[in-house]
Parts: sequence; C-alpha cells; structure tokens
Amino acid sequence: MLASTLRSVRTILARGPTATTGAGDSRDSYTYGRYAEVEAVAAVDAQARRIVVISTGGTIASRWQGTGFAADAPGREVLATASIPGGITSEVIDLFNVNSPRLTSAQQLTLLHTVHEVLADPGVDGIVVTHGTDTLEESAFLLDLHHHDPRPVVFTGAQKPLGAENGDGPGNLYDALLTAATVRGLGVLVVFDGKVHAARGTVKTQTVAADAFADPSGPRVANVGFGKVSVLHRPVRPEPMPLPAVVNSGSLPRIDMVMHHVDADPLFLEAAVEAGAQGIVLVATGAGNATPEFVAAVAAAIDRGVLVALTTRVAAGPVTEIYTHGGAVDLSAAGAILTGTLRAGQARSALLAVLLGESGQEARAKELRRVLGTAAGGVTAEGRAA
Repeated sequence: MLASTLRSVRTILARGPTATTGAGDSRDSYTYGRYAEVEAVAAVDAQARRIVVISTGGTIASRWQGTGFAADAPGREVLATASIPGGITSEVIDLFNVNSPRLTSAQQLTLLHTVHEVLADPGVDGIVVTHGTDTLEESAFLLDLHHHDPRPVVFTGAQKPLGAENGDGPGNLYDALLTAATVRGLGVLVVFDGKVHAARGTVKTQTVAADAFADPSGPRVANVGFGKVSVLHRPVRPEPMPLPAVVNSGSLPRIDMVMHHVDADPLFLEAAVEAGAQGIVLVATGAGNATPEFVAAVAAAIDRGVLVALTTRVAAGPVTEIYTHGGAVDLSAAGAILTGTLRAGQARSALLAVLLGESGQEARAKELRRVLGTAAGGVTAEGRAA
C-alpha cells in the first residue's frame, strides 16, 4: 500500500502546482537550539512559495452522514473553502480520509514517508497536513521526531465541520499555509486559532472550543495575524531520528497504555505484556506515581524485554522522581523511563519510533531517553538503570 501511495505522490508532484511557482529560494541551515526568545516578524517574500497540502480527513473534511459527522470531503474541496495567502501556490495530495480516532500506526507511517517523499522535491517550500484533531498531536510528534529539513510541516484542522456557519477550518487553513510559506528551521508545527505551537508537548486541550491546542508546560512558538507570522520562541528539538524502513502493518509493534487510579492493580499492564506488547505507556498519578504492585509489574515487564514509558494523567508539569512506596523513584529504579512533560499519546509515538528504529533493549532505552530529553543511559533486564 505504501509503495503505491508514494508512486501516486510522485505523479502529483510531477504535475506541478496549480499556478506558476517562482524560482526556488536558498535554504536556511537547520539548527537545533534552546528556547530563545526572539523578536522576529517573518513575512512571505516576493517569490511565490509552493505549498503542498496533504489531506487526511478529520472534522475539517467532515460532512453530515445522517446520524453524525464523518470525514468525507476530498482535499481540493477543503482547500477551496480557504483564501490562499498572496504569493503562494498550492497543490493537494489526498492521502486518506478518516476520522482521526480511527487512524492507525500504519497510516501514520504512510504519512511520514509521504512527507519525506514530498520534501525530496527541492521546489517544494513547505507542507500543510489537514488532520483530525483527536490524534493530531500523536501524528505531528511522530513526524517531528524524524524531521530533518528546515522547511516546515504544519498540521491544522478544525473543530467545526466543512461548510459550518462561522467554521474555523478556512481560517486555520489560511494561517497554516501562511506559516508553511514563512518560517524555517522550527520543525513540525501545529497551527490553530491564530497560534503556532511546536509539535513536541502540544496536546488537544479543548474538546470543542476553537482554541483547541496548547502545550500546557511550555510557550507557543508564534502568533498569526494581520497577514504575518510573529515568531516568539524557537523550540528545543533533539537530533532527528532516521526514517524507519517501510514495514508491513502486521509486523508493527504492539504498544499499549495503562492508567493508574484509586484501587488500580497491574492487571491490565500484565495483560498487555501477555498480549505481546513491546512497549507500554504507564499513565500514573501526580508526578509519576503508582503503587508497589505496579513497580513489581514494571520490573517483570522489563525482564521480558518490554520498554516502559512513565507519564502522568496531570495536564501540566514534568514527571519526576519525588516519592517512593510505588512512586516515580521506585518505578524509575525498576526500569520505567520518565517522559518529562510529554503526555501519553506522544509518549506512545516516541515508543513507536524507537521500537521501529532500534534493536536490543539497551539501545532502545538509550534512544528513548535521548528523544524524550531525559538523562542519558539505558535499561537492561539484568541491571535495571544502566
């Protein structure tokens, strides 16, 4: 399926944009740095920018189906709802058309490879991905982990369906196109309601409100308004991972999530291991706390080669080692890897990327710590923290 998709992408790109594209611009060098507050207002230059829109479905493409809304409209219809910023030419790739709760890891990897295929064309200046909001944060972060190009990949979507009165999709799409044509070296971005967020750490914070996304633990990257993108911060990003090989969807690793709560026992964590999970995200309470029974279950999972990431159900703040008696101190000692300020969905994306890119428990644990930005080291069945 992926091979045929990429062949179709090459055909679409060979046709060129819907209008004449100006000469290619010189590319900025790509850097990885700390958050640094800058006073910069970027504007589209005099040359036309060629932006490729990859349509994947979601509310922005949804229409009434008789009992509810579902993704239905092709990308060209979605794009037709929005004004195109001056100096931009666009073309559309219809990759798939699904409600994002139905999205699979195989489809996310198809999107990842498609983005890299598009960026192999030096005439492309940026990419916009229209995506359902429910799992947008997971797809955006997976792509960011592998994004090594200064040209931006900008995710956007909508909280109201296609054609809705006062719908937010057209404005979000306009802002995403402008951002994709403007910024460089910021990685994968999420643009919603006039705000630009880094993929890393950004989650859906509102179920239906227009201001749907934020990083509860960090600042946003930029604002969009009055026809320009005002950059406020440069996101911290680790060195990107190599693109994973194309794999059969049936061979993708199983990765499960288990949440701790009052009266919880490790039954579901143990069941995930028995079901063949290669990775588990433990969604703990507070700063990363559970019970001694969970500690024992995590240690047993590590003994069987399972990679365990420890996050929290709290909206903001880091997972950190403060408490014992089943807390993050003990879970870390048992081999769980703390995810910092990343929450469950993005922790799972990191596990997927690592499991596809590395072999061996030690190497996988070390790479997971690197991409999460936590302390260097590894975890082995024999020695726990290494």
